[in-house]
Amino acid sequence: MTVQHNVAVAEDLERNLGDPHDPATLLSFQRILRYDELEEFPHELVGELQRRAVHEYCLPAEWGGRAGDVETGFLLLRLVARRDPTTASALMLTDLAFMPTWIGGSQEQRTRFVSMINNGAKMAWGLSERHHGSDVLSNDMRAEKVDGGYLLTGEKWLIGIATLADVVTVHARTGERGGPGDWSIFAVEKRLCSAGSVREVPNERLHGLRALDLSGIELDQVFVPDSHLIGGEGQGLELVLKSAQVARTTISGIALGAADTALRVTADFIVTREIFGKTVAEIPYTRRQMAESFADLLLAEAVATGGVRALQACPDQVGITSAIVKYFVPTSLERTLSQLSLVLGARLYLREHPHYGIFQKMLRDILVSVFADGNTVVNLKSVGAQLQTILTRSATATADQRAAAVAKTALMYDIDAKLAEWVPAQQQLFSRDGDVVLVALPEAIAKLRELARTREGEQRTWFEQSALLADRLLVEVDRLAEDQRAAQELLGRAYGASAELYRLAERYCALHAGAAVIHLIVNSQAVLADPFPDGAVLLLCLERVWRTFHPTDAVTDVAAIDRVTDVLLRLHGERKLFSHWQIQVQASGEARTPEETE
Repeated sequence: MTVQHNVAVAEDLERNLGDPHDPATLLSFQRILRYDELEEFPHELVGELQRRAVHEYCLPAEWGGRAGDVETGFLLLRLVARRDPTTASALMLTDLAFMPTWIGGSQEQRTRFVSMINNGAKMAWGLSERHHGSDVLSNDMRAEKVDGGYLLTGEKWLIGIATLADVVTVHARTGERGGPGDWSIFAVEKRLCSAGSVREVPNERLHGLRALDLSGIELDQVFVPDSHLIGGEGQGLELVLKSAQVARTTISGIALGAADTALRVTADFIVTREIFGKTVAEIPYTRRQMAESFADLLLAEAVATGGVRALQACPDQVGITSAIVKYFVPTSLERTLSQLSLVLGARLYLREHPHYGIFQKMLRDILVSVFADGNTVVNLKSVGAQLQTILTRSATATADQRAAAVAKTALMYDIDAKLAEWVPAQQQLFSRDGDVVLVALPEAIAKLRELARTREGEQRTWFEQSALLADRLLVEVDRLAEDQRAAQELLGRAYGASAELYRLAERYCALHAGAAVIHLIVNSQAVLADPFPDGAVLLLCLERVWRTFHPTDAVTDVAAIDRVTDVLLRLHGERKLFSHWQIQVQASGEARTPEETE
């Protein structure tokens, strides 16, 4: 879809949902906080979004959904999450549970389950178990082959909407050979199971997403017909891993949405709150904190943009991009919200404040994007396992390979570029050709210098400084490669499970993020509306990456920080999404009393 189409769909949803600070709207912060306080599942909120067919943008059009580009569904999820990450998660869980069917199911299965979802059915993704966590190859649930189907026995635990779901997509053992082919996926329709054979495991009380149903199921010799086996017997692990790639990428939309609201209500505060004869927005330290938080959000968005579009444009890259997105976006934005909490101060703790009470919910809820569908450790391990290949490909790429990488990154980061049909089954589990985002970086830096030459004054200076800083990041790529080789030689067989491997992976994710924001700017510059692209904003984004390697080395000066703050406050004042996308959102500043301004 084009930028124009996606913006139109997004703004239509925003208009229909109204101002979240208005108690009269259905998805108002007041109503959302009440559900959170009562720990009550938001049925009416999810139902309203279903009536507006939001979920259909994540279901294949061929079988009854509306999904064309995955980016449209991702954008809508982000906008829902800026109001309520719990409702966004509840909506996303059904689409995620359908993903194994989309990847490996028959046409009849795909049509049947999309129809059920469109008619209000909920699906849960029954993967994790109480004693095994992320180690899905140790799961205990078994499926015994019998005439006409299978008998499933075992427990699934910490499963989103397991109690409420009509269908649970279950990962179970069907073989005993001791390999990855021992696992299969089944769709368990509760209404077809004999009475008493499915027992709901009680809902767990949560720190964040308090209104979500996070429970489980126990199956006792539950008969599942052959027609409910998804894909072939033994294909379960492949379906799990490819579904996880989608989940790990798209869940970053929840983190982006939560960060938008946290930044927005903090901006509401700094532009109205006066102290010592000036607004908080005029205090230099606050301006830098806000500018850095804004840059963190845009940097995370660039990483997510490439990852989301790669699902469709470059399925051979998803093995690396999904792990980087899942690690970098929620981890960095969790830190951003902590920084913003210092700016907001005491209002963070006012649970019933009509305007700022939502901040603490966002602070708690963003954590789900850190641990769900593969936590930080799991994703860093995935990056680390591919690190040697990635760094080698980056250093030894031929001219043809670099040209191919440039073409792929153009599709990943030109947000107006037409994408091929999304076929999740084409996703690769590992990136055999390295990370094109890094391979194509030298060419992107050259384009950045061309962009600088088209600008004047401070903008030209800031873009030139960005290109120089990008060159320094290339040196860090070489240093990382040297450190990786040294660690491998020193540790030998222990390298693959070492703490050093994870540290190296963290550094690589930061370099990928820096490259991503450069690619986004040079490839999408023609369709980015004013005030983007902006040299000061880009420079601060790259400084945030640079400080991963040199924590005390500031690159931006007061003039650059003031410019970034001005861009932030302009978007805030115009009620635009804090994004490279120019999307009009429904928002309102705080209604203040005279006493509060003193």
